[in-house]
Amino acid sequence: MDETTRDPARAPFLSVTDLTQAAVFAALIAALGLPGTINLSSGVPITLQSLGVMLAGCVLGPKKGTLAVAIFAVLALVGLPILAGGRNGWTSLTSVTGGFFVGFLPAAFIIGLLTAMMMPKYRWWLGIVFNVIGGLLVIYACGIAGMMIKGMTFDAALSANTSFIAGDIGKAVVAALVAAQVHRGWPGLIKPFGPATLLRKA
Repeated sequence: MDETTRDPARAPFLSVTDLTQAAVFAALIAALGLPGTINLSSGVPITLQSLGVMLAGCVLGPKKGTLAVAIFAVLALVGLPILAGGRNGWTSLTSVTGGFFVGFLPAAFIIGLLTAMMMPKYRWWLGIVFNVIGGLLVIYACGIAGMMIKGMTFDAALSANTSFIAGDIGKAVVAALVAAQVHRGWPGLIKPFGPATLLRKA
């Protein structure tokens, strides 16, 4: 046992295992873009990549989940066509839907942070609520803001997204159910965080 292993306070911020898990989920998010998009009349595409963002947050937590989305975003921004529909990051940012891409990162962090607060026991019904908060409210807020920057009114931008709500709630449910199984089989993926944890350390 080396010095870093003996002293948790001196442990690295990210271990090799952390980086590996984040890289795997970055690849998962990219893979979920392979089926492509379904474009509605509003111009906002239906994709599965927001499901990958939810999974990154609720399975890996705030640190590793955010890193996974950051890796994915960086790869997209350097030009890899890994966003749904074969787009890259810059193509997305210059389009009317660029705000949704921007929202991926804070969504993963918020879902991960909220999930960490209920650990070490993952409750699927509470996970659904957290996935909706991050995966819908946060991403939609960023997406609608981006659409308004491109010249749409708030009412028009909001109306353009209403047809996606049911599907995205479905993604939130699927992500929570998958996370429940993962955390049951591999406990300890997310380090608990919250007032109770801080009091135990005091």
